[in-house]
This record gives sequence, C-alpha cells and structure tokens, in this order.
Amino acid sequence: MFGLIDCNNFFVSCERVFRPDLLGRPVIVLSNNDGCAIARSNEAKALGIKMGQPAFQLKHLIEQHQIAVFSSNYTLYGDMSARVMSIISESVPQLEVYSIDEAFINFDGIADIQALGSKLVRRVSKGTGIPVSLGVAPTKTLAKIANKFAKKYPAYKNVSIIDNEEKRIKALQLTPVEEVWGIGRRLSKKLHLRGVTTAYDFSKLPRSWVRKEMSVVIERTWQELNGVSCIDMESAPSPKKQICTSRSFGQLIEDYENIAEAVATHASTCARKLRKQKSYAGSLIVFIQTNGFREDLPQHWQNIHVQIPVPTSDTLEIVSSALKGLKQIYLKGYKYKKAGVILSEITSAAQLGLFDAIDHEKRNKLMQSLDQINEKFPHAVKLAIQGKGRDWKLKQESLSACYTTKLKDIITIKCK
Repeated sequence: MFGLIDCNNFFVSCERVFRPDLLGRPVIVLSNNDGCAIARSNEAKALGIKMGQPAFQLKHLIEQHQIAVFSSNYTLYGDMSARVMSIISESVPQLEVYSIDEAFINFDGIADIQALGSKLVRRVSKGTGIPVSLGVAPTKTLAKIANKFAKKYPAYKNVSIIDNEEKRIKALQLTPVEEVWGIGRRLSKKLHLRGVTTAYDFSKLPRSWVRKEMSVVIERTWQELNGVSCIDMESAPSPKKQICTSRSFGQLIEDYENIAEAVATHASTCARKLRKQKSYAGSLIVFIQTNGFREDLPQHWQNIHVQIPVPTSDTLEIVSSALKGLKQIYLKGYKYKKAGVILSEITSAAQLGLFDAIDHEKRNKLMQSLDQINEKFPHAVKLAIQGKGRDWKLKQESLSACYTTKLKDIITIKCK
C-alpha cells in the first residue's frame, strides 16, 4: 500500500503557524514579484479567488474582506517542509519526498495503516503546526485520489484509505478525469470528446486504445487506476538532466552591470544545485528578455548556447561561461525584465582536458568549503560579481520574517 501525505494550503499554513491571529481569516500568498496568487486559504477560495489570478485584479477584494497578503517566503517554506518530512520519516519504513509539500509513503509490512496514518497526521500537526492529509491506496495514482477525499470530507479526519474494490470504484466515479495525476486539462479535452468525464470512465477504456491514442505513460496511469501498481517508490530523486534558475526583476533593468549581477547569481545557484546532485555540466544557456506586456517599449528576447570546455560543477567556471554568453546577447538601450541560466549536457562524471591548467583538486576543496559555509549561513560567501542585487532583486513588499532560520527574526513573546 502507498500513502500520499500532503500539507494543506502549505504556504498559507506556514504563515499561519507564526501568525495565529490569521486563523479563520482569508489569506493569500503571491508569486515572485508579487504577481499573482499561488496559495489561498479555504476562506480566500470561498471568496472566489482563483489560483494564478493576478494581484492587481484582487485589490478590491483584499480591501473589502481584509485579506492578509504575503509575498513568497521560500526560505521559511523550505525549512518548514524539511521539518515536516523529518517527522514523517521517523515513523515510516520508506519515504519519497515528491515536492515541497508532498511525500509518498510505503506502508508495506504495516498491520494497522489507519492507526499509523492517524498518528502521523497528529504528530506533524503537533510538531510543526502544519495541517496535513493522508491518502492510502494500492497504487500511487489511487493514493493521490484518496488524498483529495481526505482533504475534502471532514468525516475522514484527514485520513482516507482505498482498500477494497467498492471504495476504488466509488472514488473513481467521483473524480473528474482532468484531476487524475498525469492527465490534466490538455489530455482531458481529448477524453471528453470520447465521452470520458470521470476517472472511472477512463479506467473502463480498452487498454489498447489508451496505448495507441495517448501514450505508454498514460497507459501506466490507466493500469494504476485499475489497481495495478506501476510506479515504484524512489528513495532518492533522479538527477536532473537540466537545471534552470531564472527570475523576473523587481523593476526594469537597462544597464549591463546589474544584469550581469543577476546572471552571475543565477549561474552560481545552478552550480550549487549541480554539486548537490553530484553532477557536472558540459554546456549552458543564458537568456534575457524584456517585458512583452509593455508595448510602449522596444522588445528584445535572446538566448545563447555556451559550450564549457570540460564538464564542471565549479561555480567560478560556470559563472565565467555564463557572463561570456551574456556579453554576446546583451544590447544597450533595452529595458530587461528577466534573465536566466540553464545548465545542460549534465553527466555523472567529468573527464579532465589534456591541456587543462586548472588545479581541480584545490577547486573542489574550495567549492566544498563554500557549500559548507553557505549551508550554515545562507549567502554568506559569494563572488564579487554577484553584488548586492539591490536593483534587480524580486519585488517582495509583503514578505514575512524568516522565523526559523534567522536569529533576528525569532519571535519575541510578551507575557503580562
């Protein structure tokens, strides 16, 4: 049996842990640059606020209903996620962290899944303040569906288990086909034309038709819905074949120095992620773009592929290659809105060049020291070219404190 444990309205819940006065009040969290709503409390959803709705469209609702608004605080959310996953891992045989707020659990060998599931939900809630829901089923795809019922119906007390054929059929009949993991809106349109509107309808299609008209991957989803497990647990995430870091600027940037700071910072972040998965990159892509919505301004969008002489995970080499590419595509006179770096040709090993003059042993030790310091003190050590990011940093007008990772942000309790 597989379980999917999911944090309810995760970003909002993280903010509420340290602001109990927000319980029962509508809350939304905005995307990068405070652009649109990416997390909503149940109270905000009840007001009709949709996922991805632009912030400027919500101004009247925010004022009318006194909605609490927060900028994305990924430092806080990442740390709270690590605490949640740590508590879960202490009580289960195998855990697969699927995303920042979701994890799959292997319940093989557990005699009383209901008891353990209820205990997990209570422990996470008590230990972190984050409410969670658990769905359990014979396959990962069915566990995803069960999790939705655990969230939706209070009678389940946050734990829903599909453990017989009757429950499986009923759950599929009540699940729209577009909500099935892996199908989504695009494929659901094709299924709707065939009269398939629910997960149950999809599960009754001929397997041969699913394979021929859709794909082998969707055929696997079809099998999972029919109770045949095809997606195994992964104890560690697979190494990424591409690593991308990009951000929109808090304001339009015209001068090269500020854009270079942003590109260097993004390249440095990519290099750190690369080392974390013990990989090396053989090339990278740098891109810059103006704001396509500003029709009153001249537009420029360009990217360039830069080959790295020897595959590397060295921050100095990757940043140097990224800046080399930026110099070739930057044009003066344009106001840029976004820049990014994409590492590609990623391998698990790197062969040194015959005429390579870099002392890689010393560089590796330097990178290890860099990572160790920045792990304890985030952003404490960086390249001079990265600057302070004052002009290109994200717009975060409603950013909450980093309560769990910065000493200056620790909550002060006043007792009378």
